[in-house]
Amino acid sequence: MGNFADFHARSINDRDAFWAEHAKRVEWKVQPKQICDYSNPPFAKWFVGGETNLCHNAVDRHLAERADQPALIFVSTETDTEKTYTYRELHAEVQRMAAILQDQGVVKGDRVLIYMPMIAEAAFAMLACVRLGAIHSVVFGGFASHSLATRIEDASPKVIISADAGSRGGKVVPYKPLLDDAIKLSAHKPAKVIMVDRQLAAFTPVAGRDLDYATERAKHMDAVVPCEWVESTHPSYTLYTSGTTGKPKGVQRDTGGYTVALAASMPHVFEGKPGGTFFCTSDIGWVVGHSYIIYGPLIGGMATILYEGLPIRPDGGIWWSLVEKYKVNVMFSAPTAIRVLKKQDPALLTKYDLSSLQALFLAGEPLDEPTAKWISEGLNGKAIIDNYWQTETGWPILSICNGVEKAPSKFGSPGKAIYGYNVKLVDDQTGEELTGANQKGVLTIEGPLPPGNLQTIWGDDARFVKTYWKTVPNKLVYSTFDWAVRDEDGYFFILGRTDDVINVAGHRLGTREIEESISSHPNVAEVAVVGVADQLKGQVAMAFAIAKDTSGLTDAAARLKLEGEVMKVVDSQLGAVARPSRVFFVSALPKTRSGKLLRRAIQAVAEGRDPGDLTTMDDPAALQQIMELVKA
Repeated sequence: MGNFADFHARSINDRDAFWAEHAKRVEWKVQPKQICDYSNPPFAKWFVGGETNLCHNAVDRHLAERADQPALIFVSTETDTEKTYTYRELHAEVQRMAAILQDQGVVKGDRVLIYMPMIAEAAFAMLACVRLGAIHSVVFGGFASHSLATRIEDASPKVIISADAGSRGGKVVPYKPLLDDAIKLSAHKPAKVIMVDRQLAAFTPVAGRDLDYATERAKHMDAVVPCEWVESTHPSYTLYTSGTTGKPKGVQRDTGGYTVALAASMPHVFEGKPGGTFFCTSDIGWVVGHSYIIYGPLIGGMATILYEGLPIRPDGGIWWSLVEKYKVNVMFSAPTAIRVLKKQDPALLTKYDLSSLQALFLAGEPLDEPTAKWISEGLNGKAIIDNYWQTETGWPILSICNGVEKAPSKFGSPGKAIYGYNVKLVDDQTGEELTGANQKGVLTIEGPLPPGNLQTIWGDDARFVKTYWKTVPNKLVYSTFDWAVRDEDGYFFILGRTDDVINVAGHRLGTREIEESISSHPNVAEVAVVGVADQLKGQVAMAFAIAKDTSGLTDAAARLKLEGEVMKVVDSQLGAVARPSRVFFVSALPKTRSGKLLRRAIQAVAEGRDPGDLTTMDDPAALQQIMELVKA
C-alpha cells in the first residue's frame, strides 16, 4: 500500500522505469530491450525486443505451483452443467485445441475467428490461438449473419471455430445457419470450420469444410504443443467495435503490453490474489470478457468463472449462490444486470454466505446512483467500484485502485484516472485543457497510450489516426468521445457520448449501422436512429423513419405491421441486440436548412427534454410530429 497520487504521478513522469518494474510480473523468453518506443506518434510500441507468450503467462507458468488448483469453472444454467478445470486440465485441453488448429495449417500470424456461446471450448480456443501466435477474433454469439460476414471479410480467418447453438433463457439460438449465411455473404471463405456439437440444434456439416471438434479432439488426447514465443508487439487478437460509420473497427491488441497491463491490474485495481476466484458476468464477445473472464484472472493465478445463463434463472439468487459455492473474491458485472436483480426478491441477497466477496466492480455503461446505493446496502456495505474503459483500451481508464491506496467510491462516478493514463479534459471548441473543477469537456488521454491499449485498427493505420487522435495546443491526444466533468477531489463523472455511438446494456452500437440496416427495408426512404435514455438498459435505440409508400399506413395496425417487419430486418442483419425499441413512421425528419439531420434535437424530444436552440431548423413541424408520437 502506498500513496496513489505519487504512484500515478510516477507512472506518467517516470514512465519507462514504472513499467519496467511491472514487466517483471510477466515471464519473458527474451527480456525487452526498450520499454516504450514512441518515435512515431501516435503509434506506441511497448516492451520492444521482448519475447513472450500470452498463453504461457495465463496457463503454463502456473503448472509448477498450482497445477491442481481450479483454473476455469464452467457453469451453464441453460444446460444444467458445471465443470471445473484445474490448471493442469486446462493446459491439456488448450494443447488439444492447438493441435487441431495446427492440423489445419494454422501458424503464427494466421487469423482464427471464434463465434461461440459461453462454453469452456471458447476459452480453450482463445488460449490455443495465442499459444500458436495466431490472432483470434471473437465475435459475440448474438450477432446475425450480416454483422458476422463483415467481420469474417475484414479478419480473413484461415479457420472459424463455432458451435451448433447457444441458449438464452431456455431458448435455443442456432448458430450454424447464421454462420453458413455469413460465409456465403463474405468475399473471404475460411478453409475450415471446426464445429462444437452441443446437440442443442440439428445441423448439416458442409462436406470438405466442416470438422467435428469431438472427433478431432479424440485424435490429440496426448497432444504436446509448445508455446510459440512472439515479439512483444506481435498482435494477440482483434476485436470489432462499432463506429460512427457503418464498418466496424477491428481493434488490434499487442501481446507483451497487454500481458503486463493485465498482470498489474489484478493486484492494483481488483485486489485479486493467486488462488482466489474471479467471477466476471460479461461475455467473451466483449472486451471485458477477454480481459477479465479469460486472460486477467488466469495471468493472476486465480480461478475464473465462465457463466452461460441469465442472472434471474433459475431465480434472482443464482449469481450469489455461485459466490457462496466457489468462494468468489472479486465480482465484475454491469449496471444493467444489477438493475435487473433489483426487481427480484430482496431476500435472495441475504440468502447466501457472501463473506468471501471483497468487492463488486461494475462497468460498461454509467452507473446510476440509486442502483449503486441499492446494491451497496444489499451487500452490507461491501465495496461497489464503478470503472470506465473501452474496447480500445483493454483495461480500465478510470476507477479506484484500492490495491495501491484505499479510497472511497462516489456514487455516480467511476473514480479517478488510473496509473499509466495521462487523462485530460479538453474544451471541444478551443482544444484548451480544462483544469478547473466541474468543467465539462471531452475526456482525452495524452499519448502514448499505456500498455494494453490498442496498437492500431486492423489493416487501417490511417483510420486509427483519423478516428481517435487530434492535436490540441502542444499535445497529441486520444479522444474517448465521451463528455465528462471532474470534481474538486479528482473524481470523474461521465456525461455521455460526443458521437453517434449508443450504449445498450453495455453493448456499444453505431446508430449508423442500425440506420443502414433499416434503410434496406424496401418501404423505408429515410431513417434517423438515436439513443434514448432507458431506466433498465441505460440507453435503447429508437428509430424515426419515412416510408416510401404511405398509402397502406393509414391505421395503427398497418404501422405496427411495418414496424415489426423493420425490426425483423435488423434482427436478421445485426442481431436482436441492435433491434430498436420502437420504429416510428413520420412524414419528415427535422433538419437544418443546409440539410443536416438534427439528431441531438430528436434525442432530446424522445427523452422529454428541451431540444435547445432550433433557429437553424428548416421545418419545425417535423420535430413537433416526433414529440407527439413519443408522447402518445
